[in-house]
Amino acid sequence: MGAGAGSAGLLHSLFRTKPIDQVVHEDGQGEGGELKRTMGLWQLTLFSVGATLGTGIFFVLGQAVPVAGPAVVLGFVLAGVTALFSALSYAELAGTIPVSGSSYSYTYATMGELVAWVCGWCLLLEYAVSVSAVASSWGGYLNDFFDAAFGFTLPQAISHTPGDEGGVVNLPAVIIIALAMVLLLQGTSESATANTIMVSLKMVVLAFFCVVAFTAFDTGNFSSFAPMGWAGISAAGSKVFFSYIGFDAASTAGEEAKNPKRDLPLAILLSLLIVTVIYVLVGVAAVGAMPWQDFDSDTSLADVLNLATGNASWASLILSFGVVISMGTVVLTVLYGQTRILFAMSRDGLVPKVFERVGRNSVPVANTVIVCAFVALLAAVVPLGQLAEATSIGTLFAFSLVNLGVIVLRRTRPDLPRSFRSPLFPITPIIGVALCVYLMAGLESVTWLVFLIWLAVGMVAYFGYGRRNSKLARARTSD
Repeated sequence: MGAGAGSAGLLHSLFRTKPIDQVVHEDGQGEGGELKRTMGLWQLTLFSVGATLGTGIFFVLGQAVPVAGPAVVLGFVLAGVTALFSALSYAELAGTIPVSGSSYSYTYATMGELVAWVCGWCLLLEYAVSVSAVASSWGGYLNDFFDAAFGFTLPQAISHTPGDEGGVVNLPAVIIIALAMVLLLQGTSESATANTIMVSLKMVVLAFFCVVAFTAFDTGNFSSFAPMGWAGISAAGSKVFFSYIGFDAASTAGEEAKNPKRDLPLAILLSLLIVTVIYVLVGVAAVGAMPWQDFDSDTSLADVLNLATGNASWASLILSFGVVISMGTVVLTVLYGQTRILFAMSRDGLVPKVFERVGRNSVPVANTVIVCAFVALLAAVVPLGQLAEATSIGTLFAFSLVNLGVIVLRRTRPDLPRSFRSPLFPITPIIGVALCVYLMAGLESVTWLVFLIWLAVGMVAYFGYGRRNSKLARARTSD
């Protein structure tokens, strides 16, 4: 009897949910200060676009066109629709529970502490490794820009990690992370303004690519539109899907949005629409300028431009500038998202309280410095290699939990005010879960191994620290 009661008590403690009223009531409060609501709809949307519209579009066509032909444009649409099912669930929960922490906070309010911890732990892996990988590769693209603009490049020793030939330390990776940290420490409004400028420049560069590519457009390149049929379109959709990851960045700003219940759902869906339109336009322009049979795994947008302009150096210069800026927005927005997730976890007592301390400019200063220092070290000296692929499985796992969270919350709190409702419930979240599981199942075994090892480490951290220091547990004990 005692053992049974103890087991029941353990299960209850592991799956205790955080009351939604308490979640919303915290409203940006941290230790020593609070986050300020400074972000409007357009800033939130471009934060999400900045995290999503990265370097992938500059190079992903080389992976996708050979398997789908001109129908790669439908592959982008398919991937966008796949992402849409999860985006609808994010939009509903973001409008219902408008707080920092993204899917971590949503799962804490719907499925309990252990599930929230696992979700947050997966997000830490996703954000840290993805931003480290982007920062680490920034040096190579910066060299491309320097070469096109000035005719020189940085030495291998200071622009590559030790895993690369001749690499000692990746100094450009440290520099771009340091610049992002300086912006983040200035305040959320200043960071959002800088992101808005950089994302706008990035979209201008992609518009430039489309205009130039359309000057060499040949309708004959589309004569055999889907040479590999639906199988090719599906394969291309899988390859380009991860170019859509990042639309959830707006949801990490729930406590710094001026009108979160209205703006967060709109920002998530608008960013997904903007990114999909850009991807389709770029795909049409690229295939129209270069026959799909000429694409291979190394083909980039620069190769398409070179063909369209007769290897004009000015075209490559503008495009390489766009790549450098593109990576800068990803580093800035993903670092922001990681600090806000840690802020939410710290406020709940699951990680040390240093991460919830709010300092000058209403910014979690220590949190930002620690995260940026760790990511800079990782990017500078650690060859990430295939570890970077672990970001995809962490993201898909979080997407699955958000879809499930919508189903659970509709059942447990049907009376809760919702500024946005996912249509065709429960079909849309169920399809969202199924698609995420399908894509996870197709990942390589080494990716699953990294994921399982990370989960095991997370369980040690939770039972060693998080469970004992959980503020929700302490509050219920005192009662």
